[in-house]
Amino acid sequence: MHFIDEVKIYLKAGDGGNGCTSFRREKFIEFGGPDGGNGGRGGDIILRGCSNLNTLIDFRYLQHFKAESGIAGSGRCRTGESGKDMYIDVPVGTQVFTENGDILIVDIVTNNQEVIVAKGGKGGAGNINFKTSVNRAPRRSTEGSIGDESWIWLKLKLLSDVGLLGLPNAGKSTFLSVVSGAHPKIANYPFTTLKPQLGVARICDEEIVIADLPGLIKDAHKGHGLGDRFLRHVERCKILLHLIDSSVDDIVSAYYLVRNELHQYGKNLEDKDEVIVISKSDIVSSNELEEKKNILQKELMRPISTCSGFTRDGIQEILQELIMYKKLVNCSW
Repeated sequence: MHFIDEVKIYLKAGDGGNGCTSFRREKFIEFGGPDGGNGGRGGDIILRGCSNLNTLIDFRYLQHFKAESGIAGSGRCRTGESGKDMYIDVPVGTQVFTENGDILIVDIVTNNQEVIVAKGGKGGAGNINFKTSVNRAPRRSTEGSIGDESWIWLKLKLLSDVGLLGLPNAGKSTFLSVVSGAHPKIANYPFTTLKPQLGVARICDEEIVIADLPGLIKDAHKGHGLGDRFLRHVERCKILLHLIDSSVDDIVSAYYLVRNELHQYGKNLEDKDEVIVISKSDIVSSNELEEKKNILQKELMRPISTCSGFTRDGIQEILQELIMYKKLVNCSW
C-alpha cells in the first residue's frame, strides 16, 4: 500500500431545491389559493474519522466530491426531498486546511468524529409562504440557495505511541520489522524508508503502536532530504525512540544532530519523553560498543540501551521500557 499523507480535494455541497409557484385546482373549489411547496435542502459533505485507515491514498484518484441537491417543491404543499449527505472517511489524525494551506479548519483526532466541511444550500420557499390577508394569490416563490463549494487540503499526522527517530540507515526499519508484523523495506543504504510505516508490538499483554519515519539529516526542518514533511508525524507520538548507529565515528554528534532538528522544527518535539538506543550492536566489537555507550552516557547523564535487530539482543528490554513510558505518559495525560 502506498502511503500518502497530503492531498487536495474539491468539495461541492448540494444546492437547495427551488420553491414552487402553484395554486389549488379542484372541482367545486372556486378559490383554491396557493399551494406551492418548499424545495428540499442540499446535502452536506461530512468528514468522518476512521481508525481503520492510516493513509490518504483513496484520494489519489478520486479528488472531486459532490453531494446531492435538493428536489424542487411541488403543488399540494409538497416539500421537495432533501439531498443525501455525503460522508467521506479519513484517517484519524487528519487535519483540514483551507485552499491556501495556511488556515486550519479542523483536526480530526477521534474515531467516528464527524465534521461538516461543506454545508448544503437551503431550499427555496413556495408561494404558500407569501400568502397574506392582502395578497391571497401570490405568484412569488424563491430559488434554493447554492451549496458551499471549495478546495481543501487534507494533511495526515500519524497517531502512534512511539516514533522511531535517527539518521538515515540507523536501523529503524529493521527494529520495526523485528518487533511487529510490519514489513518495511530494508537495505544497507540511506533513505531506504521513503514513507512512514506503522507497526504494532505486543509484549506482556500490552500493545504499542510504533511509527518508522524516514531518516533525518542536517537542516531537515528546512525541508532538506525528506525534510519537515515527515517531522509533523512526530508531533502525534507520545514517546521518541532515538536510534543511533553503533558504527558512526562521533556518536555524540550523531545524537545532537537529530535533537537539533527537533528543536529547530519546534512544536515542543524536543520536550517529549525519549528512549536512546545504540543500534546494530552486532557490527562492532564489544569493547568499542561499551566505550561509545559510556561516552554517550557521560555526555547525557542518563542510561543508554543497546540492541541488535539481527541477533535480537536488547529488543525485549527496550519494548518493556517503552511500555513503562507509555503508562507514565497516559497517566500524565
